[in-house]
Amino acid sequence: MLPLIDLHRHLDGNIRPSTILDIASKKGLPLAKHSLASLQKLIFIQDKTSDLLAFLQKLDYGVSVLTSVEDCYRVAFENVEDAFNEGLSYVELRFSPYYMARSNKLDIYDVVDAVVSGVHAGMQAFDVKVNLIGILSRSYGVKACSNELAAILAYKAHFVAVDLAGDELGFPASLFIPHFKKVHQAGLNVTIHAGEADGAGSVWRAIKDLGANRIGHGVNAIRDLELLNYLAIEKIGIEACLTSNYQTGTWTNLETHPVSTFLKNGIQVSLHTDDPGVSNITLNDEFSLAENVLNFSGEQIETLKSNAIEQAFLSTREKAELRALTS
Repeated sequence: MLPLIDLHRHLDGNIRPSTILDIASKKGLPLAKHSLASLQKLIFIQDKTSDLLAFLQKLDYGVSVLTSVEDCYRVAFENVEDAFNEGLSYVELRFSPYYMARSNKLDIYDVVDAVVSGVHAGMQAFDVKVNLIGILSRSYGVKACSNELAAILAYKAHFVAVDLAGDELGFPASLFIPHFKKVHQAGLNVTIHAGEADGAGSVWRAIKDLGANRIGHGVNAIRDLELLNYLAIEKIGIEACLTSNYQTGTWTNLETHPVSTFLKNGIQVSLHTDDPGVSNITLNDEFSLAENVLNFSGEQIETLKSNAIEQAFLSTREKAELRALTS
């Protein structure tokens, strides 16, 4: 079997409840009043939320305790440890510097530096390969994203791509064309959250306006046959997140999730966790859903894993090395 690879995993959406409680207790923060059990009940999604924005609010608990760059370093390091403990061979961790800095007014450059350092230290300690993707949090507006991009590009040697995430409906791709011109000029790849809270047109705009190499979620691409054909021909991958799509209300019936249609149409779709720290899942859980709810065959599961390798922001040599591994 091919190894486990997670390409759509939010570092700032995977902060351990035990870490949140520990930091809150040491610094006298309001969340310290909780026991670990009550904090988990507060943080973890209970079945599903009303919509994407309600889901995203669950992430706020974790970042609210990031009062220092040391906290950011710790979270980054623990994300690498979590990936290793989960049996991942390769992971692309994405994070929003502005989002991590915002609650406690940290310097976003310092946040980037701390995350980069924490991930590098994690790779020294644990046998798992990690690359970083910087997120522009569209929910906070064009100017905030400009500042965020500047911080990411200041450390561009440590990133493989830039993403656009957040309020897809309220902040369309067209607002961020200048940002992604800079991303391309910097030689970085582009993956965009699209077709999750908005329709197929959002996916087209992510590709045509922002030059997306991959699409995060993209479930509403199913509504446009021309788009499906284009994604297949151009080998633009879709990062599918089954549990997340159910929990956000993006796709309420997992049995009919578009991942099956994407596969049938020759699209390089793959499975990922999104925000395991609030969804309370592992990547193996996603593959279990594919097997037991979508009734995927062993061959289809291996195709999903192969697609993940093919779509990874890695060199041809690095992809070959992954294919030589077994999970």
